[in-house]
Amino acid sequence: MTSNDANFIQRLKRQKEDALEFIVDKYLPIIKGITFKVLTPLENQGVIEECINDIFLSIWNNADKFHGASNDFKKWVCTIAKFKSIDYYRKVTKKVELASNDMDLNVEKSAEDELIILEDRAELIRLINHLEPIDRDIFIMRFFLGLNTVEIALKLGLTKASVDNRIYRGKMKLNKRATSLKLKENSI
Repeated sequence: MTSNDANFIQRLKRQKEDALEFIVDKYLPIIKGITFKVLTPLENQGVIEECINDIFLSIWNNADKFHGASNDFKKWVCTIAKFKSIDYYRKVTKKVELASNDMDLNVEKSAEDELIILEDRAELIRLINHLEPIDRDIFIMRFFLGLNTVEIALKLGLTKASVDNRIYRGKMKLNKRATSLKLKENSI
């Protein structure tokens, strides 16, 4: 028996290799598109190919966690591809940051400094999660993925001015929310 549109999910859950081949044939273009969108700024074809392979491995290993109809499967695959690609982007850029930090031996951070930086970053992520979804996406692309406003505008189908305005307004909202949280903490 071979996999088709009607049975590929059940066969994948039973770890049948023909189901994986079916998924590769059917979803490779969309997975490539998502991966290229996120990882192209790295200009490293090897990382992109490794990420695509890792996405399919993750689909294979986590097939039993998928619960839904075949029309939901595409969304599930796209979500895996998006987050795997972002993970790869972060991993590669972190290595670049570490390499550049290793070159600057004059600046040493204490454990306390590192903890404060991690706490500040976690707090920033919590604040960003309160923004509207489009603004949250813009902030993640701009400040975590390092894309410029022109790239963000192209990816989201907005004008550069619109992205700049959303960043400005978002910063104001984040500043206002952070200030109100600090006032609450100080009053306690």
